[in-house]
Amino acid sequence: MRTLLRVGQMVDGTGSGPIRDAAILIEGERIVAAGRSADIGMPDGARVIEAPAATAIPGLVDVHVHLSYSGSPDKRAFRAELVEMSYPLVALRAAENARNTLLHGFTSVRDMHAPGGTIIDLRDAVNRGYVEGPRIKACGMGLTVTGGHMDQPGWGDHASFLDMTYPCDGPIAFRAGVRAQLKRGADFIKLNPCVSFRKDPDTKPYRFEMNIDEIRAACEEAHEQGVHVGAHTSGGPPLRAAIEAGCDTVEHAHWIDDATLELMVKRGTYLVPTLLVNKTSSAAAAADPETPRGSKRWAELSEKAMWERLDRARRAGVKVAAGSDAGFMLEHGTTNAGEIELLVEGGYSPLEAICAATATGADILEIDAGRLIAGKLADIVLVSGDPLVDISVLRRRENLRVFKGGREVRAPAA
Repeated sequence: MRTLLRVGQMVDGTGSGPIRDAAILIEGERIVAAGRSADIGMPDGARVIEAPAATAIPGLVDVHVHLSYSGSPDKRAFRAELVEMSYPLVALRAAENARNTLLHGFTSVRDMHAPGGTIIDLRDAVNRGYVEGPRIKACGMGLTVTGGHMDQPGWGDHASFLDMTYPCDGPIAFRAGVRAQLKRGADFIKLNPCVSFRKDPDTKPYRFEMNIDEIRAACEEAHEQGVHVGAHTSGGPPLRAAIEAGCDTVEHAHWIDDATLELMVKRGTYLVPTLLVNKTSSAAAAADPETPRGSKRWAELSEKAMWERLDRARRAGVKVAAGSDAGFMLEHGTTNAGEIELLVEGGYSPLEAICAATATGADILEIDAGRLIAGKLADIVLVSGDPLVDISVLRRRENLRVFKGGREVRAPAA
C-alpha cells in the first residue's frame, strides 16, 4: 500500500527552507519521494491524505530522557519511587510514558539511565510490537563512581539495592562496566565524568567525578565495541577532559570556554544543552526554603551560564541536539517539546531548532530517520499550523498527527 500525504508546507529536516504545497509518498515503512506536490503528482492506487493547513516535519527526536522516571516535580522522588516499585512495574509504567511521548510527536528517544535493564527490555518490546512507543536507544545503567552523581548517599547503612545504579572505581572497573551494559543489550554508554560542586559555586561550580584514566578507559572500550558515549557534564576542565577522552555527546555542559567549543567542532562532539530541566530545577531550587544556600547559588549561576554558553555554541558551529531530560521533574510527552521552544528563546531560528530536534537527534541515535527525503523511514508529524511562525504549536497534542514507519499512531479509545 502506498500513501500520499499532501500538505500546505514541508520542513524536511535538511536545514533548507520550507517547501510549499508539498507531498510525501510512502511505501511500506519508508519514504519513496518528497517534494513539491506538482512534481510528485498523484500515483496510481495511492491512498491520499489531504492536509492543506498542515506543516509536515520529520518525527521529533529527544536525545535525553528517562522513561523509567515519573517526572514528579519533587526532586527527591525520582530515587525514592524506584525503591518502592518492582522492576516489572517500573517497565510497565515506562511503557505508558513511552506511548505518551510518541503521541506527542516524538518518534525516537535516547534513554539515559534506567534500573535493572527495564528500558532495554521496553525497547525490545516496542521493536517486537508488544507495546507501542517511539524508537528507543537505551544505555542500560549509567556508569558512575562509588558515591557519585548516580550513586548518591542518603540511605540507611542497612539498605542495599540490586541493579539500581552501576558504580565503578578505576579504569579496569569502568571497562568491565561498559562490557556489562553491552552484554545486557545497551545501545550506547552513559558516563558521569564530572558533576556540580555546590560548596563554593562562585569560584568552582564543577569538579571531576571520574578521573581522566577512568574516562579514557570507558571511552576506549565503548568505541572498540562500536558504540558511542554520552557524558553527564557541568563544565570546566572535567568537561574538556571528557571531550579529549572521546565522549561523543556532552549533556548539560553549562560552562564551556571558547577553546573547548573549538575542540568540539574539531572532534564533532555534540552538545545536548537540556535547557528545560535546567530552568525547571533552578526555579524549584529558588522556591524551596530547604534548598541549601550553595545549591541555590549553583542553580542561579548555571541557568545564567546555560544561555550564554548556548549563544556561543551556536556561533561557533557546534552541533546541538534537543534533549529535555523528561522524567526528571518533567512529565513525559507533555513537556518534551518545551526544549525546542527554549532553543528558539536562546537564539535559534524555529527552522534550526526543528533540525536540532529531528535530523541532529537522528544522527546521534544512528537511525535512518530525521529527514523527509527518499529512502528514509517514514517518521512524520503533520502539524496543524506553522511551527516556523509559532514553535509552541508542537507542544499541543491536538495539533499533531503522528506517523511512525508509515503507520499513523492513534490514541487509544476513551
